[in-house]
Amino acid sequence: MTSSWWLEPCRPVAEQARELASARQRQLTKPSGSLGMLEELAITLAGLQNRERPSLENVCISIFAGDHGVVAEGVSAFPQEVTGQMLRNFVRGGAAISVLARQLDASLEVVDLGTAFPLEALPGVRHLAIGPGTGNFVEGPAMTHEQGLLALEAGRESALRVAGEGGQLFIGGEMGIGNTTSACAVACALLGVPASVLVGPGTGLDAAGVQHKANVIDRALALHADANTQPLAILLNLGGFEIAALAGAYIACAQQGVAVLIDGFICSVAALLAVRLNPGCANWLLFGHRGAEPGHRYLLDALEAKPLLELGLRLGEGSGAALAVPLLRMACALHGEMATFAEAAVADRPA
Repeated sequence: MTSSWWLEPCRPVAEQARELASARQRQLTKPSGSLGMLEELAITLAGLQNRERPSLENVCISIFAGDHGVVAEGVSAFPQEVTGQMLRNFVRGGAAISVLARQLDASLEVVDLGTAFPLEALPGVRHLAIGPGTGNFVEGPAMTHEQGLLALEAGRESALRVAGEGGQLFIGGEMGIGNTTSACAVACALLGVPASVLVGPGTGLDAAGVQHKANVIDRALALHADANTQPLAILLNLGGFEIAALAGAYIACAQQGVAVLIDGFICSVAALLAVRLNPGCANWLLFGHRGAEPGHRYLLDALEAKPLLELGLRLGEGSGAALAVPLLRMACALHGEMATFAEAAVADRPA
């Protein structure tokens, strides 16, 4: 492993498999293009899996959790203790993503990167303890260089495990009170826009709370403006441990040849960061949904993304991406199991 592993090339898409899948789509018993995005998805997955007929039996979900020092500025409707409490809920099976993972027969990994309130060792949780949450980024950098690299590496480790277990699709999720503030700050710095363009209610702020949150983010953007010249610096100054881990996982999945399904606002910020750090990973990213957080559509536009669902979701945890998995599975099933015109003895339209 090099010290800047995230800069290493990503695996190329298998163009021959894409071409074979595209040819198969033209032979299936339907008008060409009549299944819309489902056809595109099957062809895309064929190129990513290097298989004419892709499949998605092995779905792997990793939830990265970390606390945020900026909570001291009053930017969240929930107390910081909730981060650790939700970790317990994840592994006990009571969280939304826990339910969805069971329904999908997907593996679920929970990674504790660092909480503000100490946690007991929880069965099924990887406790990495990078720090007791990030620093308050209106007073200084959110994390040290060493902490940032450790968080990126935590995501990479998850991606390597997924690849080693034959994972066909990776979903990253996040948990951390205050993380929409951190994500919004990172996105503003990456896109060069003020907080008012992207800020939203997060877990339920009222209008006054949203305005206060925007003011806090703008203070942080001003404080770090001179230093925010590169994506990694933006991450260190404004990001969260879980945002770093997600970005690291996305890049490493692309390097290992594992398709990624992106969740909502925070995960899309991590995806944009990943693409800025390593543009080659963009080919490996699929997008589960367009969420209710106002800034999400700007991120999707910046990523040239085509989200699969729009259900007004704003939970996070990877839940929106998980809900889109059945669509991807149906796309694969239709592609692989429909008869061709020749097999069904159905007349194709004249060439």
